[in-house]
Amino acid sequence: MTDEQKRQLEQKLWDIADTLRGKMNADQFRDYILGFIFFKYLSERLEIYADGILEGDGIKFKDIDEATPEGLDVLEAVKEDALNALGYFLKPSELFSAIAQRGSQPKQFIIDDLTKILNNIQRSTMGTESEEDFDDLFSDMDLTSNNLGRTEGAKNELIAKVLVHLDEIDFELRDANSDVLGDAYEYLIGQFASGAGKKAGEFYTPQQVSIILARIVTTGKDRIKSVYDPTCGSGSLLLRVNKECNVGEFFGQEMNRTTYNLARMNMILHGVHYRNFDLKQEDTLEHPQHLDQKFEAVVANPPFSAKWSANPLHMNDDRFPESLKKLVGKGEFVKVLGLSENEALSNYGAIHRHCEHLIAIRFKAIRVVVCPSKLSIATSNAPNAFESVIAARCLTVGRIRASRKAYVGSVSAIPLATA
Repeated sequence: MTDEQKRQLEQKLWDIADTLRGKMNADQFRDYILGFIFFKYLSERLEIYADGILEGDGIKFKDIDEATPEGLDVLEAVKEDALNALGYFLKPSELFSAIAQRGSQPKQFIIDDLTKILNNIQRSTMGTESEEDFDDLFSDMDLTSNNLGRTEGAKNELIAKVLVHLDEIDFELRDANSDVLGDAYEYLIGQFASGAGKKAGEFYTPQQVSIILARIVTTGKDRIKSVYDPTCGSGSLLLRVNKECNVGEFFGQEMNRTTYNLARMNMILHGVHYRNFDLKQEDTLEHPQHLDQKFEAVVANPPFSAKWSANPLHMNDDRFPESLKKLVGKGEFVKVLGLSENEALSNYGAIHRHCEHLIAIRFKAIRVVVCPSKLSIATSNAPNAFESVIAARCLTVGRIRASRKAYVGSVSAIPLATA
């Protein structure tokens, strides 16, 4: 696909998203359009896989008769293989193209069927290795919401219109070397972020920032075993690292449920196997989920001014220096590591201005990069957006030593801190 074709695809997707724009807020129609695209991906990915294993028998997955014993036997065999390879299963009648075709017919009510299908995707994973990765994945898509229309007919008409338009798009999933859908998904997330203002930081790191962080942690490497993001948002930063070099496993933690769902969808949609990512929904500062693991690279663009409870239990938490444990509620300050008590207390103003996005966690990594607040959604497109980047190397397990100087200038001039 040429750059022009890619641009046209992105514009077409955004035009489809605009179908929902007048009905609800940006963060609401974001969840619907990205969810529908993900459903389309799961359907097409399954159909391609099933056609491949049925090719020797001269059978097409769509043509299997679900009402016959023979058809059910074939589907059961395909299901067993699909759950192991893909992590989920859909019947031919549950494919995106099938429900979209029904929706294109006059007076065809599809909301109930669509709700059942989305629930069936999750149910198909119960008791399998992929259950956690698909658990409540579509929970933010309330197809009965009045935001979609005042009457059931209006809701059905709007949903059917979106599905039909999406069904007309070829995401080229049969091309193993193409990531057209993954790139388009990232484009949409970026578009929603640009319109969300400060709230965008909850789920998206601007591409310009992601590229810098990813290139620093992958310098001189063709492959890394693992990468971790303690505030992973929609997973865009983790996936950016994978574009710079091959990543074996992805780990992350995200507090917001809706954003956590986006991250899991993003991983699967970019072809990351369910066994190769481990994302958790929880507050990283209060309840870190990966303390007993080591990672080859760690990247983070934490939320600005996130509040920290300074729970008394943290007095025995060796992730936080003594001076920082006393600062109840000062979320930005407790994220700073590697400073003496005198340095921390006497330079709070400077630290606040330049290092608001440092993260306090017991990084067990080879290299660590932290992103200060100047690299925000609001300034990411400005010529001088990259005003300061602090890069750090993890010198010992559980310790970070970061350069305390903010480097100003071009990306190529940013060095890594050394021992």
